[in-house]
Amino acid sequence: MRLKCYLPLCLLLVFADCSSVEKSEKWLAQHVIFIGLDGWGSYSVEKADMPHMKQLMADGAYTLKKRSVLPSSSAVNWASMFMGAGPELHGYTKWNSKKPDLPSRVLTHYGIFPSVFGLLRDASPDAEIGYEYEWNGMQYLAELKAMNFSQEIKNHETQDTTILVACDYIKKAKPNLFAIIIDQPDHTGHQDGHDTPRYYEVLEMLDGCIEQIIQATKDAGIYDETVFIVTSDHGGINLGHGGITMEEMETPFIISGKNVKKGLQFEESMMQFDVASTIAYIFRLKQPQVWIGRPMKQVFIEK
Repeated sequence: MRLKCYLPLCLLLVFADCSSVEKSEKWLAQHVIFIGLDGWGSYSVEKADMPHMKQLMADGAYTLKKRSVLPSSSAVNWASMFMGAGPELHGYTKWNSKKPDLPSRVLTHYGIFPSVFGLLRDASPDAEIGYEYEWNGMQYLAELKAMNFSQEIKNHETQDTTILVACDYIKKAKPNLFAIIIDQPDHTGHQDGHDTPRYYEVLEMLDGCIEQIIQATKDAGIYDETVFIVTSDHGGINLGHGGITMEEMETPFIISGKNVKKGLQFEESMMQFDVASTIAYIFRLKQPQVWIGRPMKQVFIEK
């Protein structure tokens, strides 16, 4: 009797495990490390002393013409970047929106507009997903309940703690998707000004942080199976942002690693909501009908 009861269950578990393996084998990469630099405008890339970031550009694909949605400020653009749609659909319309300012077109079982984090969790329940951020407004823009790990770094005058926590998590958990959002470029832009000597000092320092994150994937033994994405929500001008100058609107998108073409500066138009679609494409996730983003398929070497 016991054999009859347990055998179907065992077979079900085996088939479920095989299904999970088949899904991951179809992924373009087993790991995506997403590094978001708040307030990092494309205008700064050529002038910035960021050798490790520029090595990612040389080893991968990039555009310096990804455009922010309007207004060119934080919450509305991070939401768009994660949620695959613009403010007209996800409803976050201000720099500090903590909830949709107009009703989201749809809500998932997490209670918010669908993001790439929730999509991955629902498609692959065993996936390891992490989310680390310095600006507390980020907690409202993703499904924290979908994360294995989420942490706000409250004291971040330097990024020492942020990077220590990030590298420790990478080495211990080997996440499939891990987003690290660093606030310092935006903070410096508001305090000292964008396109100022202090702004470039911060970018140089953050390049060292990128180096440490890359090294952490090597220490974890996942480097060869990882895609790195480095990007931003908006740029800035003088002491602010939110307007329609190209310094505020154009942001870099750099992607490098497993199954990514090398040395490609692509010319196709890219918007913030295309970032979510591109990450979803790596994990072979089906886009919700409400998403309007397009994956940048041209940057990948297909299996």
